[in-house]
Amino acid sequence: MHFDFRLEVDGVLKSWAVPRGPSENPRERRLAVPTEDHPLEYRTFEGVIAKGEYGGGTVIVWDQGTYRPLSHDRWGAPVPFEQSLADGHATFWLDGTRLHGEFALTRFKGGEAPGEEVWLLIKAKDGRATQEGPDAPDPYLARSARTGRTLAQVAAEEGGGSS
Repeated sequence: MHFDFRLEVDGVLKSWAVPRGPSENPRERRLAVPTEDHPLEYRTFEGVIAKGEYGGGTVIVWDQGTYRPLSHDRWGAPVPFEQSLADGHATFWLDGTRLHGEFALTRFKGGEAPGEEVWLLIKAKDGRATQEGPDAPDPYLARSARTGRTLAQVAAEEGGGSS
């Protein structure tokens, strides 16, 4: 069980698996493990992917919206988002159904396999940040930002098991 965090960059969805889900509390840094890029059609996919297949399990769109790149160089000049990701630190503003405000994705050394990238998803201290509340969204209670359905409802409607 994890949350996929995806941002559209150059015609694909750059993707990270965020095991505990995103947080709007700046003190809560979230592990974000890069996964393969996804086609844009995945922005709206909800359903059941068969067990044993890549990404197998029940999928809902927990949040959706837009983002605005904020990365800049040390002189204050804007840096293209793809470049900021390649450099290992990208800042952006989210206007989602659930997530709002400034966030950053920061790469650091680590991972279990040689060459494996590990990132952190971090909420900035801005007017949209929270200081309390649950540590992580409960995936079993989460509802789709698109359809209002839960994982269990999607699984039941499609005849699959939830994950």
